[in-house]
Amino acid sequence: MKYKTTHKESLNALRRVEGQIKGIQNMVNDEKYCIDIINQIYASVHALHTVAEKIFAKHIGHCVKDALSGKSEKEKDRKIDEITKVMKRFRRVS
Repeated sequence: MKYKTTHKESLNALRRVEGQIKGIQNMVNDEKYCIDIINQIYASVHALHTVAEKIFAKHIGHCVKDALSGKSEKEKDRKIDEITKVMKRFRRVS
C-alpha cells in the first residue's frame, strides 16, 4: 500500500541518532564512565521519541484525517483503533 505522506525530513534526525549510537558503542569500547554512557543513551532515546512524535503528528494530519473524512466506517474504526494502540505504546515507553 502506497501512502501520500513521506518522512524524508526525518532522515537527518535519524542519521544523527545513528551517529549517537556509534558514539555510544565507542564509549563502551573505550570503557568510559557509566553515567556518561547512560546520558548518551537517554539522549538517543529522546531523539528517537522526537522523530516518532513528528511522524505520528503527520500521520494524524494526513492519513487519519483522510480516513475520518471518508465514507468507509470500517476505515474510520481501523484508524481509531490504530491510534489507540500507538498511544498505549507511547505511554509504555515514555
